[in-house]
Amino acid sequence: MVDRLAGKLAVVTGAATGIGAGVAEAFREAGAQVVRIDLAGADHACNLTDEAAVAALFEQIGKAYGRIDILVNAAAFAVFAWIEDMSYADWKRTLASELDIVFLPTRAAWPHLRASGAASVINFASANAYHALPGSAALAHCAGKGGVLAMTRQLAMEGAPHAIRANTISPGFIRTAATDRHLAADPTLAAKIIAKNMLPILGEPRDIAMAALWLASNEARYVTGADISIDGGATAW
Repeated sequence: MVDRLAGKLAVVTGAATGIGAGVAEAFREAGAQVVRIDLAGADHACNLTDEAAVAALFEQIGKAYGRIDILVNAAAFAVFAWIEDMSYADWKRTLASELDIVFLPTRAAWPHLRASGAASVINFASANAYHALPGSAALAHCAGKGGVLAMTRQLAMEGAPHAIRANTISPGFIRTAATDRHLAADPTLAAKIIAKNMLPILGEPRDIAMAALWLASNEARYVTGADISIDGGATAW
């Protein structure tokens, strides 16, 4: 595993915690040079929904390294509320933090991905892009992740002439600091999730990172426009 990404420059957003942190760690173990971006606690601090800030940061990265071989858009944020309780402001904030947060870094990185000659973009949809989880107030999140799924198929088409592959991973429930708060707030949630899964366990960031590692590597050179469900079988029923 040490050399699978040797010589590659990877940019990972949302890399301070959760899935993004797990991906960044796995990529470094595999030999990649990793640039971590987050609001705080990473190599670069950036509000990834700020168009000017994103453009400036990726211009800086492009000048420093000359290319980007791998872009992992792991940063995301969602407000969870039932439709009758969700304000329009929270709806818009969620969509910006699920969709704009992928669009803006990808657009800014695009010329540097083209310079790679063999680049990989990895986005995160969700099991929620395919089904609703009973008891989960995830309306805006479902809409945002469904959008990421569709956006990435289009990116695969637009990227193909430039040797840029684009794929999604659709995680099920993954244990992170953020999702642990949901588990603590609703003692019945873990049982509901496991009841939906084929495998009676909850996922960990490392489970997602291993799939991202493969998609980022040359082993997946013939894979684009694909979505990989890593959800304990929840969407396979």
